[in-house]
Amino acid sequence: MNMVGFVNNYTMKPTFRILFSFRNSSFLGFPPAKCHHTLANNSSSFRLNSNHNSLCPLRASGFRRVIDHTQKACGLPSSCFGQSRVISRTFSLGTTNRGVSVIANVAPNVHNFSTSVDTHVNENTLEKIYVQGGVNVKPLVVERIDNDDTIGGDENSRIEDVNIENSENLNATEVVSPTKEETDMEKEGWKLLRDAVVTYCGSPVGTMAANDPGDMQPLNYDQIFIRDFVPSALAFLLKGEGQIVKNFLLHNLQLQSWEKTVDCYSPGQGLMPASFKVRTVPLDGNKYDEVLDPDFGESAIGRVAPVDSGLWWIILLRTYGKITGDYSLQERVDVLTGLKMILNLCLSDGFDMFPSLLVTDGSCMVDRRMGIHGHPLEIQALFYSALRCSREMLSSNEGSINLVRAINNRLSALSFHIREYYWVDMKKINEIYRYKTEEYSLDATNKFNIYPEQIPLWLMDWVPEEGGYLIGNLQPAHMDFRFFTLGNLWSIISSLATPKQNEAILNMIEAKWDDLVGHMPLKICYPALEYEEWHIITGSDPKNTPWSYHNGGSWPTLLWQFTLACIKMGRIELARKAYDLAEKRLQVDSWPEYYDTRTGKFIGKQSRLFQTWTIAGFLASKMLLENPERASLLFWEEDYELLEICVCALSKTGRKKCSRGAAKSQILV
Repeated sequence: MNMVGFVNNYTMKPTFRILFSFRNSSFLGFPPAKCHHTLANNSSSFRLNSNHNSLCPLRASGFRRVIDHTQKACGLPSSCFGQSRVISRTFSLGTTNRGVSVIANVAPNVHNFSTSVDTHVNENTLEKIYVQGGVNVKPLVVERIDNDDTIGGDENSRIEDVNIENSENLNATEVVSPTKEETDMEKEGWKLLRDAVVTYCGSPVGTMAANDPGDMQPLNYDQIFIRDFVPSALAFLLKGEGQIVKNFLLHNLQLQSWEKTVDCYSPGQGLMPASFKVRTVPLDGNKYDEVLDPDFGESAIGRVAPVDSGLWWIILLRTYGKITGDYSLQERVDVLTGLKMILNLCLSDGFDMFPSLLVTDGSCMVDRRMGIHGHPLEIQALFYSALRCSREMLSSNEGSINLVRAINNRLSALSFHIREYYWVDMKKINEIYRYKTEEYSLDATNKFNIYPEQIPLWLMDWVPEEGGYLIGNLQPAHMDFRFFTLGNLWSIISSLATPKQNEAILNMIEAKWDDLVGHMPLKICYPALEYEEWHIITGSDPKNTPWSYHNGGSWPTLLWQFTLACIKMGRIELARKAYDLAEKRLQVDSWPEYYDTRTGKFIGKQSRLFQTWTIAGFLASKMLLENPERASLLFWEEDYELLEICVCALSKTGRKKCSRGAAKSQILV
């Protein structure tokens, strides 16, 4: 049997020993690689092909996954993850030899690992993962040898198979929306969405960001972005086509925490890539192979790691289970391991005093310099949503008690922080206007030393009497009063804001419809940075000029999230109004990425056409409006149990011990 051994730099007792056969073997249930093609069959793009239903093992040349043995990681024994190198080897094509690539980081399908944030190595467990050789090799076998006397069995051992299902085609999910006759616009949208599907070894793994046939310089728009794929995934799931979403989740999981560096420095363990690309690698004999090349920000403009990718991945994982009813995916050990790695990265202690995540500029949908460094609302809302998703998916696991406790504590603190300090309406603005500064005490009213002169002139007359919103950012001596749509919408969807605040946000959008919607939903932020402010804050960014792109541009992809928020709050007529605006223009304008000007009248000056998440967002909105009851699977109601978790809260009368009931009476009014 031909085998390759993976030898780690063992600084503590090894938990895994991994051996792989290169003959007809399968990895994690993936069938053997079938990615050797002649150049005659090569294509510049990859499309969905229902005749190819194999889910390929991950291959990525030149990268390796590194896990720090000394770091307490993801609620699993640290030694479960050794330093390992991805190997892509090709043999001569024949009946028995095939190219196989493997990642030497696999967790077995067991559920009794400790899942606390602070964990210890289980010295009593030794696990070996290997593939038994021969021509007809079975799928990957995990042999677990437990020294725990409480485990039954004659030899205190058991064999488990870890398999990834390989569905027959993309239409594997049985949950299908009621069929209605599609309009010409919907038919075109679905055709364009399917044309944007990227395949890897014959299986669909995602959709490229844009598929404009007239674009000679696609830059990275031909890659699969995690955040961009979310509306595509929702559209496919609502259509009853779940396999592409499952493939996407699993392949991103395998790409997690690869060693990508900028100036010899690597980001934290658990990071999900911003995007990945299927690349072709030439082989001998006029053949080529396919590899996945992830981007963790080391190639991005500004070299910023994506904070939101892991959060979107968690949200999509929960969405997949809710819509398809297939919860087996989120119960898999490898999936739970990846989930805990993301949580460990987000919940790790640092220097920050706030429960909100501290991130740099450009680390989310606004991925260029726009003055959102610090604690931007978008990240906090997605963080809160991801924590609520994680708690649902971990709650049934007995070993997750400590991790769930940490999640609950963070949820409680984060919700109080955002609801209390990010909220502005006329009453709160007037309070800030009368702030005293330089207050040094626990009972300070102006806790973050905000100077009243920071209140912009436009804000005084802009906020309606019956509305309000969550500001874009909060730091010491700084409040960013701009309205950021995505953060406010996800605050509604996840119930990060209170029920009354949710209603007030939609009231404000309706009252300021011309400013926030205009000719095309929806503004990514309002107002735009102009004049000297634009020069200083954006660095004179020629793409983020006033009322363009991230700087006050209108993004049709926000339509599906607006639809979801409106359905939750019983304001479906508001969602239909926005949908009707998009329906009039998107097809005529060739589905652009964004629109420019104060009212979104013009197609963006650098906007890509046939933008996939524009198309998918429109289709998902249409299906949600036709079946609003299905939207209830995707949002969260107020969790009153969280209101009882808080140990203390800061009030105007000073610090005091309290239950969350006191906070409830203070906030939920």
